[in-house]
Amino acid sequence: MVSQTSDRPDGPEKWRARQAAGSCRVKVQRNRESAWETAPIVAEGVGTVKAATPFMSTLAFGDEMWQAVVAGDSAPHKEPMMGAKLLDGVAVAAGIRVEAAMQARALAARTGVVPGLAVVLVGDDPASATYVRTKSRACKEAGVFAQTFSLPKSASEAEVLALVARLNDDQRFHGILVQLPLPPQVNERNVTHAIDPDKDVDGLHPRNMGLLLEGAPAFVPCTPAGIQQLLLRSGYDPSGKRVVVCGRSNIVGKPVAVLLMQKARGANATVTVCHTGTRDIVAHTRQADILIAAAGSPGTITGDMVKSGVVVVDVGINRVADPSTERGYRLVGDVDFASVEPKAEAITPVPGGVGPMTVAMLLVNTLRATERRAVAIART
Repeated sequence: MVSQTSDRPDGPEKWRARQAAGSCRVKVQRNRESAWETAPIVAEGVGTVKAATPFMSTLAFGDEMWQAVVAGDSAPHKEPMMGAKLLDGVAVAAGIRVEAAMQARALAARTGVVPGLAVVLVGDDPASATYVRTKSRACKEAGVFAQTFSLPKSASEAEVLALVARLNDDQRFHGILVQLPLPPQVNERNVTHAIDPDKDVDGLHPRNMGLLLEGAPAFVPCTPAGIQQLLLRSGYDPSGKRVVVCGRSNIVGKPVAVLLMQKARGANATVTVCHTGTRDIVAHTRQADILIAAAGSPGTITGDMVKSGVVVVDVGINRVADPSTERGYRLVGDVDFASVEPKAEAITPVPGGVGPMTVAMLLVNTLRATERRAVAIART
């Protein structure tokens, strides 16, 4: 088998093989077309596949995703697997990031303004630090000025609120993102409410949530916006479909339900929200044309809970112990991929599904905040 390493989704994509020589067969998806291609593997074990467009998938290998086979004396060719289409968030997000970069350049040329994003990181949680680095790198590639403001894990709520207040007044920044979760001594609700609504690129301020409910959003929360764009750009318009959302968080469950029920393009769905208080949850999930799993618990959705032909969006990202891996754990979603994938028409992988879309929509919201500021200034 072949494993993948990649520095950026619009690569070249690099494959590291265990064989010393030969070639590998990899399944490449561009837009909605997919085909098998041959990639050479040179003597030191590294082969390269160049994408024809910046929308090429970042490939994943293994029985649970795409299959890659090393050609040579030691490994015979195998046929490509049949199964659900992967909703490739890396590929779709790459396209959105290209669009964001073009928009940022056009905005700077027209107004002389460079979009700015301030990211607040409290504490040293490894996952949060990784997310922040990913977001900062995406901003840099798109031409967005980003700066991270770090506070120690012991920071008081007053210190966090004071930093947010300074950033509200800092004209370099058009958007503010406070990385969640926060330490237990800091009330997340108070911090979210303290962010200037016009800089709230996470879309979680009550004013922005209210505008979303009204159907006239200023900023749609990034993960729900990413889910909607992933569905639309993959050919799965929610209009007229029965959508079941498992989870009712303020970050994903509630806003994605509201977003997809709106009388608007990319919405018009009949939405059911299931949660820990739902009786006979299977009776609801089996009715779903589109199932969005955002429960925050690994393996919540299993194959017996869905109908054939369902489109599954797995928002969850959970660490489960796996001594066979170098890190001692692996990442899984809220969906039991092995049992659900054979019944699904399409499904997101974890990782590589919703996560990259969230980062891409953060760029979109930051550019939207910059445009709104430019318009407001022009009117004064």
